[in-house]
Amino acid sequence: MSKLTKKQRSEIEKLASMADREIDTSEIPEMAEWNNPVIGKYYRPVKKQVSLRLDADMLEWFKVQGGKYQTHINQVLRRYMEVKQTSK
Repeated sequence: MSKLTKKQRSEIEKLASMADREIDTSEIPEMAEWNNPVIGKYYRPVKKQVSLRLDADMLEWFKVQGGKYQTHINQVLRRYMEVKQTSK
């Protein structure tokens, strides 16, 4: 993750304190239509390699589901984390 310069941080703080109508967006091109958006196209969470012990039958179940079993396990764990965060 890159760090912001003081100038960038200052600009962001200035924009954050302004009302939306005060921000000049005239140089931003109009977006014609918003069809078929792709979630996560530009954002990718940082991945870390870990060693994890799983029950053999559970690991085999994920593998036979097809596709990328590690990605599927990560998705299941993320959903569990999100449920736990919202239930607090």
